[in-house]
Amino acid sequence: MDQPFTTTGTEQANGAVPLVLALPKGRILKELGPLLARSGIHPAADFHDEKSRRLRFETSDPMLDVVRVRSFDVATFVAFGAAQIGICGADVLMEFDYPEIYAPLDLGIGKCRVSVAEPEGQPAADRARLSRVGVATKYPNIARRHFAARGIQAEVVHLNGAMELAPAMGLSNLIVDLVQTGSTLKANGLVETEVIAPVTSRLIVNRTALKTQPEAIGAWLARFRAALEAA
Repeated sequence: MDQPFTTTGTEQANGAVPLVLALPKGRILKELGPLLARSGIHPAADFHDEKSRRLRFETSDPMLDVVRVRSFDVATFVAFGAAQIGICGADVLMEFDYPEIYAPLDLGIGKCRVSVAEPEGQPAADRARLSRVGVATKYPNIARRHFAARGIQAEVVHLNGAMELAPAMGLSNLIVDLVQTGSTLKANGLVETEVIAPVTSRLIVNRTALKTQPEAIGAWLARFRAALEAA
């Protein structure tokens, strides 16, 4: 049962400021529910209300607030110290590669993969002869690194959505995107041709915060580890 709230996130307890945990909106947040509960994190009731315009929420622990942001923004909040702890996909960490972030725990949820997809029926040999290729993606750094390792220059068209349309509309030869079931690719005449990396969600920590608040952050890491073991 959720514990009663004893204070709000903007108040201080014993002169200390609450830690901030950044959580991703959408599918991952729904999967996170049981893990958060086992870790003793019970956000305010309107946290799960998608119509709520609030982005920062108090929890049943007076020394922890949570913020609800886009998955890509979780890493930025943690890297720049706006949040001391966060949860995001390994794809986000691969894309940004922030040195300020430490990722000690693989939570094993949100399983999917970053993959290359091409129009169905396109001969694989065609790409093997290319020195450059047009790639539509929201992962420009991952795409460039992946193709550079194969001696191919990636000409990136940076899109935040609807990547599957790009090859048919003449924007790119192929796409690099997050794939879970592959049904969206199939519906748009694409086929997954290469897996760049498997993806799961990770617990991430700001390195400076870990040094300056080791006991507080270490306690939360211990809670998450225990919650994973209890799953």
